[in-house]
Amino acid sequence: MKKTHYLEEISSPEDLRRLPREAMGDLATEIRRFLVERVKEHGGHLASNLGVVELTIALHRVFRSPHDRIIFDVGHQCYVHKMLTGRLQDFDSLRTVGGLSGFPTRDESPHDPFGAGHASTALSAAIGFAEADRLAGRKGYTVAVLGDGAYTGGMVHEALNNCSPDLRLIVVLNENEMSISKNIGSFARYIARLRASSDYARGKQKAARFLRAVPFVGERCFRLLRDTKQTVKDLLYASTYFEKLGLFYLGPADGNDYDTVERLLRIAKGKGESALVHLRTVKGCGYAPAEHNPGRYHSLAKADMPTNYSEVFGRVLCDLAEEDEKIVAITAAMKDGTGLTPFADTYPERFFDVGIAEAHAATFASGLAAGGMKPFFAVYSTFLQRAYDNVLHDAALQNLPVRLAIDRAALASGDGPTHHGIFDVAFLSGIPNITLYAPSSFASLRRILHLMASDAVDSPVCVRYPNAGEQGRVLEEFFSRKEEEGRFTHPNFRKNARPSAVIITYGCVVSEALRAADILKKEGISAGIILLERLKPYDVTAEEILALLPASVKAAVFLEEGIEAGGASMLLRHELSEEFEGRGVKSAIRAIPDRFVKPTEPTTLYRDCSLTGEDVAETVKDLLKIKKAK
Repeated sequence: MKKTHYLEEISSPEDLRRLPREAMGDLATEIRRFLVERVKEHGGHLASNLGVVELTIALHRVFRSPHDRIIFDVGHQCYVHKMLTGRLQDFDSLRTVGGLSGFPTRDESPHDPFGAGHASTALSAAIGFAEADRLAGRKGYTVAVLGDGAYTGGMVHEALNNCSPDLRLIVVLNENEMSISKNIGSFARYIARLRASSDYARGKQKAARFLRAVPFVGERCFRLLRDTKQTVKDLLYASTYFEKLGLFYLGPADGNDYDTVERLLRIAKGKGESALVHLRTVKGCGYAPAEHNPGRYHSLAKADMPTNYSEVFGRVLCDLAEEDEKIVAITAAMKDGTGLTPFADTYPERFFDVGIAEAHAATFASGLAAGGMKPFFAVYSTFLQRAYDNVLHDAALQNLPVRLAIDRAALASGDGPTHHGIFDVAFLSGIPNITLYAPSSFASLRRILHLMASDAVDSPVCVRYPNAGEQGRVLEEFFSRKEEEGRFTHPNFRKNARPSAVIITYGCVVSEALRAADILKKEGISAGIILLERLKPYDVTAEEILALLPASVKAAVFLEEGIEAGGASMLLRHELSEEFEGRGVKSAIRAIPDRFVKPTEPTTLYRDCSLTGEDVAETVKDLLKIKKAK
């Protein structure tokens, strides 16, 4: 790490506050240099963090964390906060298993009062903290920092509707070219030029004190002047959305000008009432490549990835849309991540980015389907959780042919527990009328997408896939034979083989099934694998498994990179239980246990969840020993 002048001296916000104000410019430069070097090397969110350097410095100089709570919406903008709160030396472990989280995490630091990996939650939590302080008589401040499009999420508006003006609550709206700008309009720009001035704020306070000091009539004069001013503002400018909701509004102002930001925060703090500070920041500020292409530098991988399922999905959907004008694509602020950029460029009139509004997206897709279109809603597995009711109530209950393309469907080693795509199989499996696919090759994904686009689809259908490329050995073991084309259940039993065990699995974790088979082979135990590419309907899948199962099999292990409770393994085991009992087959499940996956020490996620090839091999041996013991 390059030697810095100020940054290395900061191990707490107290250290930051001891620095002279004139050092803040140099400190901001050092922070940006550090961020670019570290994130380019190790991966992570870059552009959004570069944009909030001045804001984060000012927050920690004006407020006293952790006594005052600073709550970041999402975590894409919390890296500087972590650096200034004692975690600078741990940055090499950022977004690694067991290392520093890329998001605010309550069990990581007292300076992270509320965890956030999904957007639009900070304001609701902040109001909860502020109300708790009011009820308990505490005097701390709660600051909610909203940015990266969080305002497009419905929860923010629900929270704003419940803001009380008498709380020690400060909302920082970090606008970086989001749609909020057109909602504020010319009045906000006009009033900001006055309010951003400390002279204006001090003038208002002096005038108020003077009027209130006038005997007998002072308070009435003050209220009359205040009400008259508000009436004129309402008539001329329609006021602001936020002031109508009881928030004292400051802004918009340059969020990358340190002096302006600190001054506005101090004015807001001194008001003694709920306030909103509206700042405009530049994503990628101070690093030209990120400023020119903030989308590209929003999140960086450690190294260039090969072609992945998201890209294949996007290309295939474009091809299908060329032949079928009914095909439309929907995303919830994840156009690039879900591979839909080519579709958006080619068919802009059939592409809908609804912002961070997954629930709306699912019901919107249901309406499109009811209207005769073929909607494909591309969504990360972890964010689909937010639309559960809409998928159930609006799509499945009405048996509408909504197509769900579920991305990032696997454990997430970088983003961690807020982004693990391990719950969708379980919660979708409990919804009637849904078909669920899980391809393990690009060719399978193409075939499944063609099926999903068919006119014959008359109910919700889902395809789930990881943020990964194809696995060479998986292609060789399961897709090299001509007879596998058109199937959804793939065995790798060798000719004339008499395996004593079978591993039944789907998704990326098939790599561990192959390792388990290799381990067992070295110990003289023959184990085959059945790879599933369609999970639900489970009765059909169970029949296909039975049709492939050699009579020699006496042990079956269900291996799943998803939660065990309600997952595919549990449901398939139930479907097969009677037949297994009749054949003398003992079975077990290796899936993610009933806990959140967040290791605190360096490890691998498969090892933490006991899903490694060694774990599976031991389970097979235990089952066979049970049988021999009889």
